[in-house]
Amino acid sequence: MAETPVVASASPYLKLRKVAAYRGIRALVWDREVLYGSRGYEIVRLRVSPQIDTGVGWEAAARFGPVWWRNLTSRIVLSYRLVRDGFHALAILDDQTMVGAVPGALVTRTPGSDEFHVTHQVRRGTRPLHVTAVPSGSIYWGEYFDNRERAEVHIYVSTDRGRTWQIAYTFPGGSIRHVHNIVYDRWGDCLWILTGDEGPECKVLRASSDLRSVEVVVAGNQQARAVAAIPTQNGLYLATDTPFERNHVYRMDREGNVEQVADLASSSIFGCRVGEAIVFSTMIEPSAVNTSREVHLAGSRDGTNWQVLAGWKKDNLPMRYFQYGNAFLPDGENSTRYLAATTIAVETDDLVTTLWEVESA
Repeated sequence: MAETPVVASASPYLKLRKVAAYRGIRALVWDREVLYGSRGYEIVRLRVSPQIDTGVGWEAAARFGPVWWRNLTSRIVLSYRLVRDGFHALAILDDQTMVGAVPGALVTRTPGSDEFHVTHQVRRGTRPLHVTAVPSGSIYWGEYFDNRERAEVHIYVSTDRGRTWQIAYTFPGGSIRHVHNIVYDRWGDCLWILTGDEGPECKVLRASSDLRSVEVVVAGNQQARAVAAIPTQNGLYLATDTPFERNHVYRMDREGNVEQVADLASSSIFGCRVGEAIVFSTMIEPSAVNTSREVHLAGSRDGTNWQVLAGWKKDNLPMRYFQYGNAFLPDGENSTRYLAATTIAVETDDLVTTLWEVESA
């Protein structure tokens, strides 16, 4: 790769050993050793324990029935990209209830059923970026819409396993533009709420898992603008998502002290853990500052020494219509040694989920 802005120290390194690639599937969430993804509006799963059997493919788990025309557009990659088809987020509860985000709605599949049903119509924007479940069974998502007027923004909760939804918290008008992500931290038994987009709207907030207490930890500039956050025992890793400044990875300890630990080639909106390793992907969102035309996976085994693990070049289709080049990393708890990433709007691997074994070099 021509561009390697992430500087890696001599040791320890990570390396990826490619074991499989699946065209037409988007990885969504890990449930321990099971990887869930979507093939259009069908949820599929791949069992990866103790190691992947490449002779065994994905199996159907559930399906959502969209409006008729989306059954057609979701079958072709370019139209899938154009109308932003399919599942964009999924949460798996301990009883195998599934809650997903599709264009215009939150949908829920109850145990014993193979069909999703609409449980909430999204009135502002098209969908949340993530859906988050906590051990109590509560499920959260935050509104993500253009919000040029800076109206109030809600976080919704379901306490009955995705059957109904209520407003759990409201950001007052003028305080934020929208919610980027809500991340559960099992070490702190808390939620991290990430918001954007400008000036004091960029916030990293810590909340109790019932949202009864919410406090601002970091705020006020583009380096507090994040979508991807990875909790660890000792703190939180954040990747910035700004077109206005260079992007970085930050480490925040449990006392709230923040340290820059890596540079990124461009904006990042996805991150995940594989064992002790932390991985963030970058998105091709060109600006005067971020000029990269490559999607990267940047990873670290110890949180201090970072390296570019893989890269893809953007395809030639216009981003306004056919999406930014990106690598989607699944949410959830991954108990395997495998990294999954779905690349989109890149050369050769458009809408391809690749699985690698993560090894120490």
